[in-house]
Amino acid sequence: MDYKNAGVDIEAGYKSVELMKKHIKETMRPEVLGGIGGFSGGFSLSSFQGMEKPVLLSGTDGVGTKLKLAFIMDKHNTVGIDCVAMCVNDVACAGGEPLFFLDYIACGKNYPEKIAEIVSGVAEGCKQCGAALIGGETAEMPGFYPEDEYDLAGFAVGIADEKDMITGSELKAEDVLIGMASSGVHSNGFSLVRKVFEKELTREGLDTYYEELGTTLGEALIAPTKIYVKALKEIKQAGVKVKACSHITGGGFYENVPRMLKDGVQARIRKDSYPVPPIFQLLAKQGKIEEKMMYNTYNMGIGMIVAVDPADEERAMEAIQKAGEKPFVIGSIEAGEKGVILC
Repeated sequence: MDYKNAGVDIEAGYKSVELMKKHIKETMRPEVLGGIGGFSGGFSLSSFQGMEKPVLLSGTDGVGTKLKLAFIMDKHNTVGIDCVAMCVNDVACAGGEPLFFLDYIACGKNYPEKIAEIVSGVAEGCKQCGAALIGGETAEMPGFYPEDEYDLAGFAVGIADEKDMITGSELKAEDVLIGMASSGVHSNGFSLVRKVFEKELTREGLDTYYEELGTTLGEALIAPTKIYVKALKEIKQAGVKVKACSHITGGGFYENVPRMLKDGVQARIRKDSYPVPPIFQLLAKQGKIEEKMMYNTYNMGIGMIVAVDPADEERAMEAIQKAGEKPFVIGSIEAGEKGVILC
């Protein structure tokens, strides 16, 4: 009896590391210390000594049951982007610059090529936000996960000067709310998605082309989460102060927008101020989901919201467009009880 007979293939683990090294190297930053394969990842903070009060910011998350679609479609090179996005968007929401990322993959059986494909997506996400992929873990857990399935989670660390952190403390009535378009469902609410499209969750069903989507159902659903780090950086470089910021994730508008507000102000958002992607319309229709529940579960086409002074609206919009994102003026801040009103 040996470890391989127990279901853990150490040699496959070695091969996975070798296959993923080329992807990891593409994410390196000058501050990274040491090479790939050590017991820990090192990152020098000497480049940030000019900050008055440097603050480390962290975020951790996973991809959730969206992974079930990756299993069915046998498509594993985009879920890593989702994993990075869910973490670094939260860091950026606080005004932080993502510095480095670590991933954790747990699987029933280590298929080196599949693991490398997953990590290629993680590396792509890191490149999109400028973070270095400095470490990770692949755990082969036979008997715990089915052989063809895995879980994926990650952890990001960023930095900000305390004076540049986005806190919402300076919000006032008439501040403008700008929303940035999402790529679709992103990585939240997939337990409901899978319930609604239960009959379509086969390779054939997900490969079915939908005229109203302009693509197959599978491609519409698995589209990777947008990473908004570059857009927020462009806004800052344009000299615009972001007073508050909200990453629209699980809980949709009703849970996430209030998190960006201080007491005494509320957000008023116009639902007709931007186009709702057709995947949400199909989801609501087929699942017979009431509108409020949709806005309480999904991003409904807006993945990130920033609040800026009215005088900065034009410059903020231009900066977001320069970063390659689509901005919409979706509402404003008003005096009132803390919360969000959708009208």
